Amino acid sequence: MYPLKFVPVFQERIWGGKNLYQTLGRPVPGELRTHSVGESWEFADLAPGSVQADSRGGNPDGSLSSRVANGPWTGRTIGQVAHDCAPQLVGPMRLGADGRVPLLVKFLDAHADLSVQVHPDAAYCRNHPGANLKSEAWYVLAAEPGARIFKGLQPGVDKETLRRALEQGQVESVLNSVQVRAGDFHYLPSGTVHALGAGILVAEVQTPSDTTFRLFDWNRLGPGGKPRALHIEAALEAINFAAPSPDSTLRTVQICPQGGMADTLVSCAHFNISRIRWSGGVQNLESGHAGIWIIVAGQGLIQARGIGPTAFTRGDVVFLPAGLEDARVCVVSDCVRLEVRLPEAA
Repeated sequence: MYPLKFVPVFQERIWGGKNLYQTLGRPVPGELRTHSVGESWEFADLAPGSVQADSRGGNPDGSLSSRVANGPWTGRTIGQVAHDCAPQLVGPMRLGADGRVPLLVKFLDAHADLSVQVHPDAAYCRNHPGANLKSEAWYVLAAEPGARIFKGLQPGVDKETLRRALEQGQVESVLNSVQVRAGDFHYLPSGTVHALGAGILVAEVQTPSDTTFRLFDWNRLGPGGKPRALHIEAALEAINFAAPSPDSTLRTVQICPQGGMADTLVSCAHFNISRIRWSGGVQNLESGHAGIWIIVAGQGLIQARGIGPTAFTRGDVVFLPAGLEDARVCVVSDCVRLEVRLPEAA
């Protein structure tokens, strides 16, 4: 077992920009650098029927499994590795019913506002087999002054109020607007109306779904000169109007046993996310538990028994298998990482 890196899949988006390679250093191919690249899918293990038609990289059946980019398993998909080596790869991590790793990790570059949208919850998906549940979390990597997101509805807004606002072109007036800056974190459970605003670069952790219902797209035209499709009736059915508008997750700060600081950002039914700060030296890593690291700042090396060092830097996403032995990280420069774990199986 060794730390795994993956080949990112870049998605052209009408709202995208150039920050994925100019700011974050992701390896966007040269032929795409003149396009609006909005998303980098860094880790995915999506089941058939999950990848929508406007997303790249999917197989003919709508599945997508990230390909390993380093070491002996280069070229194999995470799905193939999990099938062959599940206990050593994921340990007690709870996999999906199909044996897939139920996470999708992305970077998003919003040069323009994303559409006002919602993702379906479990109740909606039970009644609509083609839909896939999607809850997500955003960690803000960079934000222009005054940048904001839309997160939830104003108090008292019900389905008919929202429908009238849509008909009258006044959607923004019923949305909850939140200014953001680098280091902010927002959890967006399924059923939450939301939109990522212009001038924001985020790391996104989500359940393995590409199902999005657009409510409003700011009256802009798509690449073909026509408005992009809206899904108003599906969105109105998927919105959880009974839930209060979610606030930023309260953070629990603790001292790491080996030094440094750890913030618990969210712990939900789908994933757990912590932010770890480390100022230098060597940190021993817990064995027996798999996790995904999203490197927010700094550089370092991961070492383990029987393998050479794996280097990481800002913008890297690394999967640490449960079967790493005598693993430790050597921090070269002050490091901040998001550590993502799946809940353990019962």
